[in-house]
Amino acid sequence: MEFANDLLSLLLALAPWALWCVWWLFAVNWRQAWPMLAAGGWAPAVLLLVMASMAWAMIDARPCSCLGVLIVPNGWWQLGCLSTLAALALVCGWVQGRFAWTPPEISTEPPLEAHEHVAHH
Repeated sequence: MEFANDLLSLLLALAPWALWCVWWLFAVNWRQAWPMLAAGGWAPAVLLLVMASMAWAMIDARPCSCLGVLIVPNGWWQLGCLSTLAALALVCGWVQGRFAWTPPEISTEPPLEAHEHVAHH
């Protein structure tokens, strides 16, 4: 029973990471995202990452002693966590391109109406 509890707690701890990977692997079309990032889309993404880590550092202002022997100061560990998530998303994009797992295109535009050209006289 103890093994089952340990396994369940491990799976619950890994669930957010797994959902993050599933999203970036199967919901994002990296074939279109890579050119957008290369054309300068990386700059707002980095700015958003830095601003989110600063906000997190203000909300949860404490150092992290999660590494055991090293204490990471406030602000740096939040930036490290969010940078890890961004790097994991980029790795998922590389994996998607490597194995050609591009998601299907889903049009968000409404379908075009078929117009009948009937002459009314």
